[in-house]
Amino acid sequence: MFSFLLWCLLLFFCWPLALLALVLYPVVWLLILPFRIVGIAVDGVLEFIKAIILLPARVLRGRGLTAD
Repeated sequence: MFSFLLWCLLLFFCWPLALLALVLYPVVWLLILPFRIVGIAVDGVLEFIKAIILLPARVLRGRGLTAD
């Protein structure tokens, strides 16, 4: 909602820039999309490697002592 109000202010004060931003936003979003997908994939691979590295410590720790 806040970004919409800022865009309305920009439209009021400088309408050519606001219309240019409105037209270029989908183009920029499409250009950035592959980088976001690669970022998600790299994050998944790094989390997987972290889980593999920490697995022995989790197995050795076991359930621990509970005061049931």
